[in-house]
Amino acid sequence: MRKKRCYISVVVPLYNEEENVVELYNELKEVLGRREEEYEIIFVNDGSSDTTEEKLKDLAKGDKRVKVISLSRQYGQTSALAAGIDFASGDVIITMDGDLQHNPEEIPFFLEEINKGWDVVTGWRKKRLDNFFLRQLPSYLANSLMRWISGIKVRDFGSTFKAYKAPVIKQIELFGELHRFIPVLAVKGGAKIKEIPINIRERKGGKSKYGIKRAFGVFEDLIFLYFYLHYLQNPIRAFGKLFFLFFGAGFLISTALMVLWLFGVIGAVIEHGALLLFSVFLMVTGVQFLVGGIVAELLSRIYFRTGQLKIYSIKETVNL
Repeated sequence: MRKKRCYISVVVPLYNEEENVVELYNELKEVLGRREEEYEIIFVNDGSSDTTEEKLKDLAKGDKRVKVISLSRQYGQTSALAAGIDFASGDVIITMDGDLQHNPEEIPFFLEEINKGWDVVTGWRKKRLDNFFLRQLPSYLANSLMRWISGIKVRDFGSTFKAYKAPVIKQIELFGELHRFIPVLAVKGGAKIKEIPINIRERKGGKSKYGIKRAFGVFEDLIFLYFYLHYLQNPIRAFGKLFFLFFGAGFLISTALMVLWLFGVIGAVIEHGALLLFSVFLMVTGVQFLVGGIVAELLSRIYFRTGQLKIYSIKETVNL
């Protein structure tokens, strides 16, 4: 009789991975089958246009531990992960890519660290195989900025290969492209995080879904991350700082012009019309930031009261 110590949920988002999904399932079944804990494998089909969905259904027919979630369209990795995490019933939730570059044989290393008391265990791609200029260099710059913004000393935020204690990951509300920032959000909530090196394998089949456009998107997300970490609950503080910066600069310039005119240092203020107009522009911009901050503050209150909408729509589930 199997001894149930903890229940493991492996969540795998998939998009057009028909060439890899069966082999990935076989590898996961082999690794998890050697353990004493009960487990489930949750495949999330993110609107694939190939035969990924059909192959997942075939796997689910032969193994009740295989759960399939098919989204109504392609939503992206964050939404697919969110769907899998929402349905996961395990005490420990492991996320990984579906392209076979993450090795299931390394799952025990993640579980070992979780059993030591860590709340989040994240994989560090120590030796990467992808293009240096298109992938590795942008990733290095983004990770450096993320460490600076968050203050968390993680070397590789972008790796999807992670393990979480279920209560930690389930309390994090995912949206946009926040999946790469989960360690930051978890630590913000008091979680303890551990990073371990992982090996990346060559992709055997299919095509990579990553490109240079996605790299630029990461840097856009970093701007949002800074605001999210520091000003989400009080956005008026961010806009207030901009208000004082712009309005203050404009006020100082216009005041300086008036003082210089009163003391006869300069002639009519109108002679310096360009500078005067610039000061007015700065003050008006400052007021706009203030009004924007008030609106953002009101929207923030509405968000925290009614933010229960799902970021994905499910077409079909199997074994759930």
